Amino acid sequence: MNLEKVVFGFFVLLAATLNFGFFIGDIDDPALHNPWELYAAVVVNLIATVLKFGDRTQIGAVHLATSLVADLQLITATVVYVYAEQVSSAGLDAEATASVVSLSGGALLANVVSLVLLVVETVSFQRR
Repeated sequence: MNLEKVVFGFFVLLAATLNFGFFIGDIDDPALHNPWELYAAVVVNLIATVLKFGDRTQIGAVHLATSLVADLQLITATVVYVYAEQVSSAGLDAEATASVVSLSGGALLANVVSLVLLVVETVSFQRR
């Protein structure tokens, strides 16, 4: 068993599940979307991105691209969340929550693509 592949798969899957956990629920209800889950998703996605830097294959490049998209979406969602909570006079209303959840949904899609790539890569792996 390759420990590097286990760690890589762990972080890719954890990133997707944390993102899904934040995303699930009514899109405009802030009570259903825990900010700590969003922050955890950002951190784990960034770790997964760093782990993808070493692969020089074509599928590795697509892995990295999906991870960068997820990072961008989640960081933007976090900025919108913090702005709504700390700066905006309206606070975290339904509109701001819908924006944050929509952005995390885009990141979730990127994470799902990364998971599909991981499964395809694993299934097509040839032992030498």
